[in-house]
Amino acid sequence: MMHAQRRAGRAGAALAAVLTWAALLAAAAGCTSHGVDEMLGKPRSPEEAIRVSPDDGSKAVQPEEGLKVRVPAGRLESVKVVKSQDAQEFPVPGSIGEDGATWRPDEPNLALAAKYTVDAVALDAHGRRVARHVTFTTYVPDERFIGYVTPENRSTVGTGMIVSLEFNREIDNRAAVERAIRVTSVPKTEIAPHWFGEDRLDFRPETYWKPGTKVTVDLRLRDVEAAPGVYGLQYKTFSFTVGRSQTSVVDAAAHTMRVTRDGELLSTVPITAGAPGNTTYNGKMVITEMLEVTRMNGATVGFKRADGKGEYDIPDVPHAVRLTSSGTFLHGNYWAKGVFGTANVSHGCVGLRDVKGGSSATPAGWFFDRSLIGDVVEVVRSNDKKVAPDNGLGGWNMGWKAWKAGSAVK
Repeated sequence: MMHAQRRAGRAGAALAAVLTWAALLAAAAGCTSHGVDEMLGKPRSPEEAIRVSPDDGSKAVQPEEGLKVRVPAGRLESVKVVKSQDAQEFPVPGSIGEDGATWRPDEPNLALAAKYTVDAVALDAHGRRVARHVTFTTYVPDERFIGYVTPENRSTVGTGMIVSLEFNREIDNRAAVERAIRVTSVPKTEIAPHWFGEDRLDFRPETYWKPGTKVTVDLRLRDVEAAPGVYGLQYKTFSFTVGRSQTSVVDAAAHTMRVTRDGELLSTVPITAGAPGNTTYNGKMVITEMLEVTRMNGATVGFKRADGKGEYDIPDVPHAVRLTSSGTFLHGNYWAKGVFGTANVSHGCVGLRDVKGGSSATPAGWFFDRSLIGDVVEVVRSNDKKVAPDNGLGGWNMGWKAWKAGSAVK
């Protein structure tokens, strides 16, 4: 009898412990992310949680330096690495180690004259997901120059795509380089070049491309002298296709975005734009990058607190669509409530309602799933200036006469 009572007592104590722990979990589930952080400890920043070598933004990386992705704690969930060379993108094969802590490429040496993009997702020791996006470029041999080309070879793009070449060094003999690049289309249309500074050359027609247009870019830069003793390296032809026509007009005053496909209105979506003091640029912007999830830190674009840290630091912004090189995005927003369609509260981006982790059922997911690199997003009625023509692919904000005047061949 006594043994039975003791067993019943132990069972009761165990049940009480389970119920107590279940109650704690239930309470945590009902908390905000800050409440969970207090219980589990503050999560590491993406840079701390996912270590990538070479560092983000590195230039002239030597081939023998190699590439490595690792996590000090937790495990890697996925690693995607893309190498860009001569306007073509190549996946970089590699593998995560058995312990889940490191990723290495199959080929230990990096390629010369290439741009690498690393997208890594990891789970920390408490199962929290963190993402990191890193880019770097490798060494280009002395006395050579190359052009990094947008868009990529054999891609299908929106009607607002502008062909853009960014050179790895300043070009003194711009006319010679311009003559060595030929951009043509079927059906045939007039395509004109425009130089932005000494290291960027863009091409576009007078108006948006017609859907179905085939565009070919011939680079005949090898042995072209761009500066005294500096010669081109590339001899390459690539092409892309213009897909359906889709343009979106963001009305910052009305807090809406009208999405039009092939002349018909698809939807009017509620948005939030830049708050007073951090307004969104007016003008036509072209989608140049689409990220399922990315980190946004205000310090990287000048929004800093007195202690030097960013005014915001969100590690998992969903459905991020880049509009300018200066940091304007159209992206999903799960942290602001009750503002879409009613108020402008962002630091200059355009926000669409989303959920943490992203969902195709939200306005942000809906737009992301229907967008292409090269689609145009135009912002109107914002209390800001017009976006500069060289900020991203903003060339559509320049008149045709002024655009053609930017050619170095007279």
